[in-house]
Amino acid sequence: MRKLDDGVYIVYYDGDLIRAYHSDIAETPFASVQDLNSNDRKYAYVVWKLSDDGKHLSLRNVNRKVIPRETRDSITVAALLTKNAHNPELFGEEIEFSKEK
Repeated sequence: MRKLDDGVYIVYYDGDLIRAYHSDIAETPFASVQDLNSNDRKYAYVVWKLSDDGKHLSLRNVNRKVIPRETRDSITVAALLTKNAHNPELFGEEIEFSKEK
């Protein structure tokens, strides 16, 4: 992972390049991620948490039933995330990544 500027990161994972934009919504750290290798540049929204020691990153995807895939503009997405901040169906399964040396 490399920081491109104050809000944009480039991530290389399993052969894919991903652009990640960070934003805090409803006191929750979100990232919108874009697959740069796909022809249609697919987007996804995730909530993230970094361990205190900085060695483990946990991600949970935003459920497409709550935030539909067709919702593309950031103002509408932010409003839906804020509205559903306490909805238990907002997030999918958690996956964890560990930092390698």
